[in-house]
Amino acid sequence: MDISVVVPVYNEEESLPELAEWIARACTVAGLSYEILLIDDGSTDSTWSVIRKLKASDKNILGISFRRNYGKAAALHTGFGEAAGDVVITMDADLQDSPDEIPELYHMIKEGGYDLVSGWKKKRHDPFIKKFTSKIYNFTARRASGIKLHDFNCGLKAYRKDVTKSIEVFGEMHRYIPMLARESGFGRIGEKVVEHRARKYGVTKYGLDRFIKGYLDLFTITFITRFGKRPMHLFGTGGTLLFLAGFIMALYLGIKKLHYLNIGIRAPLVTDNPWFYIALTVMILGTFFFLAGFLAELINRTSTGRNEYLIKEKI
Repeated sequence: MDISVVVPVYNEEESLPELAEWIARACTVAGLSYEILLIDDGSTDSTWSVIRKLKASDKNILGISFRRNYGKAAALHTGFGEAAGDVVITMDADLQDSPDEIPELYHMIKEGGYDLVSGWKKKRHDPFIKKFTSKIYNFTARRASGIKLHDFNCGLKAYRKDVTKSIEVFGEMHRYIPMLARESGFGRIGEKVVEHRARKYGVTKYGLDRFIKGYLDLFTITFITRFGKRPMHLFGTGGTLLFLAGFIMALYLGIKKLHYLNIGIRAPLVTDNPWFYIALTVMILGTFFFLAGFLAELINRTSTGRNEYLIKEKI
């Protein structure tokens, strides 16, 4: 199979019939064999009923329904696990992404040699505040990751199949899939300017809280990609330096006390010096950091089943 199109869906009952027909038409005209994976992320409207009807009329559709809303990353993770196509395309269900981009994205992966191609919504049909915060967020992500993409969070992306089977998407890390892919050894990451359309049905599922969550996720993914497999390198190093700094301060106070006694000067009690308590606190913090790194290493080597989502039905 040439293409698997993975579409996370949450309360998009109105747009799904048009989207499924558009994807099918774009792939058929390009002569590409395809499947459409519609992942219902715990919708509260009649989205799942619409998916069941679409499946009854199109054998190329696979529908999966979660028992509750887990988030976009969970839907993508599940879709990646089910995808059978040589190239996996992801897109949003709100018709703001154009399926007409699919053939060119496919050829960029198959013929251009890319592991991942991310869409760039150069001209956006969004409110000013959303465009402004997106620019700040993308600038920060570029500087932190070193990956030269203009739009990390664009839902329209294409992946070589090996990429989707190698990365682990969890939490809300769908924004940083390019970073996860590079960390897994897939460094050929490209970008394509794509059409961004005004929302036709419903309302946006994202608010300003996404801006704050985006930065928190950036800190998380930076830690995971750099120290996820070796947390002791971060916590152990920091803890050791803190402990040594506190020990040196305490040692200085002790030597100073002994020096005064040696020359016959009445020295104040070490415990009367505020630096003694600062040194003690720093040493304790260093010990805690070291233990945190040790426990993180144990958890990292024994944890399983992080991405298990309750699926209600699959068709």
